[in-house]
Amino acid sequence: MGFFKVHIQRGVNLAVRDIVTSDPYVVLKLGKQKLKTRVIKGNVNPEWNECFNISASDPHVPINLCVYDKDTFSFDDKMGEVDIDVGPFLKALKMQLQGVPDGITVAKVQPTKQNCLTEESSIVWSGGKLVQSMILRLRNVECGEVELQLRSD
Repeated sequence: MGFFKVHIQRGVNLAVRDIVTSDPYVVLKLGKQKLKTRVIKGNVNPEWNECFNISASDPHVPINLCVYDKDTFSFDDKMGEVDIDVGPFLKALKMQLQGVPDGITVAKVQPTKQNCLTEESSIVWSGGKLVQSMILRLRNVECGEVELQLRSD
């Protein structure tokens, strides 16, 4: 069982769903857990900067992240999604890292079509915590990326 934080930092070049812009928000789902950011009005490059606590027990079950455009008079539009592979992070959480120097890279995750990473993602021991920063390309949409971090508690 792993407990950690997901820090949703920002969206980059998200799809336009309201004539010239969008009102995006993010929904995270893992099992019965469902967490949602606030809506950022009129911005395809939103800065959410929101943290959520997640508990994951199976390293093979990803966190589903979906970006939506908030609509007032109709159903919200989907703006892409991605499954966040938490397996490497959960594996790193099980390591005994006391006494490890700050800034050490514990593991590196290479981009694949399955993990939707835009570039290599490192899991780093920093300030007594594990941190993994990632930029994820959204699927099922013409454009858009989400930047986020996984952090141990």
